[in-house]
Amino acid sequence: MASISLKNVSVSFPIYGAGSASLKKTLAASVTGGRFGKETGVTVVQALSGLNLELKSGDRLGLVGHNGAGKSTLLRTLAGVYEPSAGEFTRQGSVASLIDPALGIEMDATGIENIMLRGLVMGMSMKEIERLTPDICEFSGLGEYVNMPVRTYSTGMMMRLAFSISTSVEADILLMDEWLSVGDAAFTEKAEKRMRDVVSKSGILVLASHSPELIAKECNRVIHMEHGRIVES
Repeated sequence: MASISLKNVSVSFPIYGAGSASLKKTLAASVTGGRFGKETGVTVVQALSGLNLELKSGDRLGLVGHNGAGKSTLLRTLAGVYEPSAGEFTRQGSVASLIDPALGIEMDATGIENIMLRGLVMGMSMKEIERLTPDICEFSGLGEYVNMPVRTYSTGMMMRLAFSISTSVEADILLMDEWLSVGDAAFTEKAEKRMRDVVSKSGILVLASHSPELIAKECNRVIHMEHGRIVES
């Protein structure tokens, strides 16, 4: 059964060579919105601080807060991209991360090659990638373009490929930074149905969004984050 547990979890990033006040201000404005401190003379960004969270199968958690509040950092921590610098984090169940669908897309590689590369980034085995490749190609609707370099694709075609790959696997835990959608009008309807299927089959959903309507519609729990902390739940 899917579960997530965070006990007093913090995530910090050392910033080497960040001695100037101007650089600190630039980073503060553009990176995390977290707090700055000093550890053994090194500037540290405290991106998450003392988070406590328990999720079980059936939970649909919405993350809300301003840009830089820590929502994306929390999602990446849950995905295993970032290691906690303090506290205890445990997770049970397979994970599908839709935080950045285009992650791992190589512009000079073909569509088929990108299915393999993106699949590996998502943690698939080669056997699983080979099994899913025909369905991914068919769903994308790219036809013979799957054998051409992605740099020859339009933006819509590239997003269709990335979407098709990212939503090709079922997982116990689904992590999303905003609702994943594709701008290609001809692709939108079946893409929305695919997203609904992926969400419904997941045990736990964690969705970060700036849309109150979307959070209210999709989530049964909500936490409000500010400066890397949970301020309301």
